[in-house]
Amino acid sequence: METTMTPRLENHMTAAPAGIKAMVALETSIRASGLEHALLELVKLRASQINGCAFCIHMHATDMRRAGEAEMRLHMLNAWRESTLYTPRERAALAWTEALTNLAATGAPDADYDLVKAAFTPAEQVNLTLAIGAINVWNRLQVGFRAAHAEGGPLDPA
Repeated sequence: METTMTPRLENHMTAAPAGIKAMVALETSIRASGLEHALLELVKLRASQINGCAFCIHMHATDMRRAGEAEMRLHMLNAWRESTLYTPRERAALAWTEALTNLAATGAPDADYDLVKAAFTPAEQVNLTLAIGAINVWNRLQVGFRAAHAEGGPLDPA
């Protein structure tokens, strides 16, 4: 798969303002749902890793660092199943994230849902699923239109 880093639209975020406004409203609803900020950011970062979205990986890793997330948890996220750095609730959310992000391959297995059901209330299950769906839409917008991530980062003053 060959990709070019040349943006496909000058500003895709302003080309369909009603749709972007609806996505922002969904994000606002998810943030107000009571799900932990750190858990939501882990979900967003993991889905973005799976989808290869450099824009979102950069944004969420930067946001997590600013919020005080441990560097090692960021580094180990791709191998969360083999790591002890994540809580059972986070592990359930990450399994559900992977299942839904790779939906065509997984079919959302009962085993992954059972983990979510044991760790989250019904309302939390729905809000978590909405969060996973939303980050997948954001990933598709950024990757599809070749949005470039910000230069540098908190550890790189360039």
